[in-house]
Amino acid sequence: MKVSKLVSTCDIKDCPTIYATDRDTLLVQGEVPTDHGLSIPAHEGIVEIPMQLILDLIRKGLRDKLA
Repeated sequence: MKVSKLVSTCDIKDCPTIYATDRDTLLVQGEVPTDHGLSIPAHEGIVEIPMQLILDLIRKGLRDKLA
């Protein structure tokens, strides 16, 4: 899988980040919450990211990388 960083909250690897793949999918890096109270299948997971990251993706990532 080829992965390209679209947008991040910082320039180091330990920050919420959204990546595009060569499979036409997105990968999301963020905090793993433990207090969500949701029933998630064993083969899936949840990450929490700042809303600003999505707004930055729309402004920058979609315009530059996906459009």
